[in-house]
Amino acid sequence: MTLEIVLQSVVSGLMFGGVIALVAVGVSLIWGIMDVINFAYGEYLMWAMYLTFFLYAGAGLDPLVSLPVNALVLFGAGVLTYRLVIQRVMRGPVFAQLLSTFGLFVLLRYTAWLVFRPDDRQAQSLVSNGVLKLGELRVSTGELVAFVGSVLATSALFCFLTWTKTGKALRAVAQDREAALALGIEPDRLYAIAWGISAAAAGVAGSLVSPFMYVNPLVGDVFLLPGFAAVALGGFGNVYGAFAGGLVIGVVNVTGGTLTMPKVKLALVYLVFLAVLFMRPRGLWGR
Repeated sequence: MTLEIVLQSVVSGLMFGGVIALVAVGVSLIWGIMDVINFAYGEYLMWAMYLTFFLYAGAGLDPLVSLPVNALVLFGAGVLTYRLVIQRVMRGPVFAQLLSTFGLFVLLRYTAWLVFRPDDRQAQSLVSNGVLKLGELRVSTGELVAFVGSVLATSALFCFLTWTKTGKALRAVAQDREAALALGIEPDRLYAIAWGISAAAAGVAGSLVSPFMYVNPLVGDVFLLPGFAAVALGGFGNVYGAFAGGLVIGVVNVTGGTLTMPKVKLALVYLVFLAVLFMRPRGLWGR
């Protein structure tokens, strides 16, 4: 094992970690505002990848060109999910909330299995098919575009939460729902927006990874499980920590597979996940 191989795996891990970070931010946003875990988040990303593929196959749209379409469609899907499913169980026990998102996960996955079958499909991109050489290191332009796109999308979300009136209202609801309600803020409307934004992040991620990953009904697991680990690592409800946790999980995932065996890389991710839960349950960046 040479130093170049280790550095190459770290760089590749950061590229993958950028997408995991965007997924983790989407999951963490809902948890931070509503204390709800969305088990169907990976299936949103899977459906976004299918949408990207069919826009490419049917209309000839490059995945990067279809990215805004994906974001808008998934935003609508997120709002619809809240209105039809989550809103109805918010006053119920936590177990009902967990079962509702798990049931949505099953519905979305096996609907895709029924409609699309388990065949692998992939969209192509003119921008994402090359290799960039940095000395001895090689970076796929597809992975680099996905990393840069994930960072830009996450930065845009951070700016939205920090500087806009709606973003400040979302943070207020997350901190104290009753106080926000007393100030005239409508939590129900903001919850729908939060679900829309969270799903839109999955739509962006789906477009970004489509040029270098095959889509099938099981592809959501590739992102959701490391995404949950990143959320725990960064601190539940901490979107900034979730982004940092995603980068760490990406490096652990790829580098661990390179230094050991690819089959055990997810086990290494969960060893890190369990270690953080045992030693610091609030996460490395949690308060």
